[in-house]
Amino acid sequence: MTLTSTGPAGSAAPAPVGPADARPDTTQSPAARAGRPGRLQRLWRGADADPSWARPALLALLLVTLVLYTWNLTASGYANSFYSAAVQAGSDSWKAFFYGSSDAASSITVDKPPASLWVMALSVRLLGLSSFAILLPQALMGVATVGVVYTTVKRQFGAAAGLIAGVVLALTPVAALMFTFNNPDALLTLLMALGAWATIKAIEQASPKWMMIVGVFIGLGFLTKTLQVLLVVPFFGLAYLIAAPTTLRKRIVHSLLAVGTMVLSAGWWVAIVELVPASARPYIGGSQTNSFLELTFGYNGLGRLSGDETGSVGGGGAVAGGGMWGSTGLFRMFSSSVGDQVSWLIPSALILLAAGLWLRGRRPRTDLRRAAYLVWGGWLVVTILVFSFMAGIFHEYYTVALAPAIGAVVGMGAVEAWQRRSIAVGTIALAAATAAAATWSFILLSRTTAYGDWLRISVLAVGMAAALLILATRWMHARAVPFVLAAALVASLAGPGAYAVSTTAQGHSGSIVTAGPAGSSGGPGGAGGMGGTPPQMPGQTGTTQGGPQTGGGGGMGGLLDASTPSTAVVAALSADADSYTWVAAAVGSQTAAGLQLGTQLPVMAIGGFNGSDPSPTLAQFQQYVANGQIHYFAGGGRGFGNQNGGSSASSEISSWVQENFTAVTIDGSTFYDLTQPLR
Repeated sequence: MTLTSTGPAGSAAPAPVGPADARPDTTQSPAARAGRPGRLQRLWRGADADPSWARPALLALLLVTLVLYTWNLTASGYANSFYSAAVQAGSDSWKAFFYGSSDAASSITVDKPPASLWVMALSVRLLGLSSFAILLPQALMGVATVGVVYTTVKRQFGAAAGLIAGVVLALTPVAALMFTFNNPDALLTLLMALGAWATIKAIEQASPKWMMIVGVFIGLGFLTKTLQVLLVVPFFGLAYLIAAPTTLRKRIVHSLLAVGTMVLSAGWWVAIVELVPASARPYIGGSQTNSFLELTFGYNGLGRLSGDETGSVGGGGAVAGGGMWGSTGLFRMFSSSVGDQVSWLIPSALILLAAGLWLRGRRPRTDLRRAAYLVWGGWLVVTILVFSFMAGIFHEYYTVALAPAIGAVVGMGAVEAWQRRSIAVGTIALAAATAAAATWSFILLSRTTAYGDWLRISVLAVGMAAALLILATRWMHARAVPFVLAAALVASLAGPGAYAVSTTAQGHSGSIVTAGPAGSSGGPGGAGGMGGTPPQMPGQTGTTQGGPQTGGGGGMGGLLDASTPSTAVVAALSADADSYTWVAAAVGSQTAAGLQLGTQLPVMAIGGFNGSDPSPTLAQFQQYVANGQIHYFAGGGRGFGNQNGGSSASSEISSWVQENFTAVTIDGSTFYDLTQPLR
């Protein structure tokens, strides 16, 4: 594969084709028209300006990505049961679907907006409740994200750059994890990539329509994971304000239209939730005042930056300090718990980004390649800095949001440097990026024993040799150059590729999961997860929803993972289920989720995820019991109660139940029958 450019900014850019050129030529004979390529041929060949290998290579990339993400998809079972239970509820009740409720009776929502749940719940409505139905949309989102990044990068830098970007994204270990898992991050990442694609289109055409489409994608991203999507907005807007080929006044107006569309795309759902009376909707999980706005700007917003998250189970540390969520600081992305998730090519990306901006520095204001560097490079740098210094809840899998930007910058920068290899900056940047990738991969591979010594030594040797040879390509025979470039790519991608395959080869379950082979710094059993053997919940048979405990779930008193209830527990809870609104209640969402997924009946999650939300209050719970709406209370449920200023309602409810109702043992586990008071 040679690094060439066929995009608008390259030397071989095709002449634009207008609408008239796209209309069928009815003046030709049927025989002449019959000689044109058909749809399948056009799908295989791609655009006329593309090299012959481009479209087959893209289709192969998408196919391999699909196989990588789906071949062992169901090994994770229900994956994060917290979200799977909400998906089950949404597939059973349209009210639960709309709000993102944890149960079909809509007692409380999950602590995120519901867009990602909508996709999975529709899949379950179509295919039935199963691990495959829940996780298939995530894998397809991964393939789509690879395709979007390829298409966007190819526009200005050519097919080779697009393919490099797509391969880097597909093989990033945390991407292989989150595109086979059911957290909201998969949809969020796809929507941010679509936002970048639409931004590039808007800049090319100075189009208010495309800027409004950008706003739609960002708004949907907000309905997926609230404020995190806004990390990409500053440089999307800055790139348009700088590079769009129109007047400054129009650029400002178009940007304001994008902001307005973004607010409308997200605000309609927020307005409904805030305006509907609290008695007519579920409690907003993760908030202390039953307000989605409080959840957005508090627990899921500014609290993540400052560490002051009311109701959370712990906080982070100051800069260079430590806390429950790891040390913060400029090099957090390279730490032992985060580095092997995403950082393999970050040093190379930063080198190529700096070189690309330098090489495009004196181009006209409307230079599209420089605009692309601003879009993708700004996304990369801003997200790295925010993740590095946020003192609140931080999980390694958040870094999947970096994967598209890393892939795009590496693809763009590598092609740009190769095309400008006649000057020192281009050659040195490409060689330095190759050497950095090989060296950092060697260090990351040294943190695990999963692959022995051969892989890390081979990566370092081949990578450093390729870096040195790149400096000498001008004196090489032309036939040798492709082998040098191929060696550089293989050395750069072998490490993350091995981690990606190891990630999809095993199941992951729970709320904190990490990529990589077992025993690595981030993988199951390594330092990246909370680890530990999960305590048993009522009726637990010794396995989690996804089978044997893997992926760093469990621990912390059952807060982080659910367990599979036994057949006897399911039968007891299902008996006379139509007589109750909730067949059971349990403290903490994961405990409730395990019972709910086992019975496929509503189970109330008291206190939400952490057990620290005031939902329900003791008085409300007592009224539900008096009305005969709840059958059992799970005695083994665990939450963390009054954490970091959160509510103590769950502890009060648990004490009241134990003092006033009969304990029953079902298959060795304790429940309280709320229809049998002690007196």
